[in-house]
Amino acid sequence: MTSSTPTPHPLPVGPLVVAVDNPTPPRRQAYSGRFVTLTPVDPAADAPQLYAASHGDPAREQLWTYMPNSGPFADQPAMQEWLERCQTSTDPLFFTVTDALAGRRVGIVSFLNIVPAQRRVELGNIWYAPEAQRTKVNTESIYLMLCESFDQLHYRRVEWKCDSLNARSRAAALRLGFQFEGIFRQHLIVRGRNRDTAWFAITDGDWPRSKANLERWLYAGEEGLSLTQLNQS
Repeated sequence: MTSSTPTPHPLPVGPLVVAVDNPTPPRRQAYSGRFVTLTPVDPAADAPQLYAASHGDPAREQLWTYMPNSGPFADQPAMQEWLERCQTSTDPLFFTVTDALAGRRVGIVSFLNIVPAQRRVELGNIWYAPEAQRTKVNTESIYLMLCESFDQLHYRRVEWKCDSLNARSRAAALRLGFQFEGIFRQHLIVRGRNRDTAWFAITDGDWPRSKANLERWLYAGEEGLSLTQLNQS
């Protein structure tokens, strides 16, 4: 009888990937945590608080500096028009961030560059009011989005990209467990200026450790715990 042993590849190839039946994009639904709720954008309801959170003084309006396609806006109706476009978009898929403890809307997040067939997605278009920055709002928002990506959708890779000059976003990516992968030089033209883009990612192999660190920082109640140090150790 003739042997049926597979012929080995003559050149190196990557390992086989376990298939997932009918991979789907992130769901347009509410995501609730202990500190935040992410809800699909509702322009009329969201605009007043989101406009107040992101306009009115230089500290608030500078949060738009690295945002490529939005703000600051001339007035609240102009921001509501932008939110109406966000509401109908599927990629990016936008959500309003509500601080559950304060009971007010404090920012925007989105899933984008959604590629279900490759089980890959990016988190971006992220901004928060100054009072919500450096709180558990950002951390739990990203935690909920990562849980959707890895635990529910079984994606293999979640990306984070930002202007290479955006030191705050780069530090946030590392703090949240993303790994730096390099700089795409002259990647984009944003507001007429060159943008070199810093790339970060978490893979499904990284996720169990990153998830444990996020949950420990968010929910264990350990005073003085540094999430950056947890993810760097």
